[in-house]
Amino acid sequence: MLYEILKSISLFIFTCFFGLRIKGKEVIPLQGPFIVACNHVSNLDPVVLGDACPRQLHYLAKEELFRNKAFAWLLCNINVFPLRRGKSDIHIMRTALSILKTYPLALFPQGTRGTNYDTFKAGVGFLYRKTKVPVIAAKIYGTGAILPKGAKFLKKGRITITFSRVNTIKDTDDNEQVAQKVMETIKNL
Repeated sequence: MLYEILKSISLFIFTCFFGLRIKGKEVIPLQGPFIVACNHVSNLDPVVLGDACPRQLHYLAKEELFRNKAFAWLLCNINVFPLRRGKSDIHIMRTALSILKTYPLALFPQGTRGTNYDTFKAGVGFLYRKTKVPVIAAKIYGTGAILPKGAKFLKKGRITITFSRVNTIKDTDDNEQVAQKVMETIKNL
């Protein structure tokens, strides 16, 4: 319920003030689990991704965001789970696999905000190979100008998000190859 309320508010704001445009939404499965993998250039990206997707998403986010108890409570109540970056986290992979039995999971394969599409984590490949759920690539434009890394205030701009199904993955691909194909799809959107 909280997810849907916050989504309605933020969707209104992004549409009215930042001209949010959504392309390719029809490739998103209307039921069942899937992975949506997105580029990440701004702190606005998870919110924009959730607004643009017609389904309620579950997220993995850096554990540092959970240090403030009030913010941690909010994140936990909108389907966000803490992730230890840079460390092997078997618990979070089990959580992600459990989520993917029923729900869509949003990932940012770059692992951190930036524009480098050649650096990515292979977790999306691992999760795909274990679940074989559809993988949807998403690319967000404009959030990096509206709220760049390190900025505290929003600037004017327009936001566009484009979705595309990743159709290049083969059964013989390893985790790294799957992740690379996902990133190539995102980069080419």
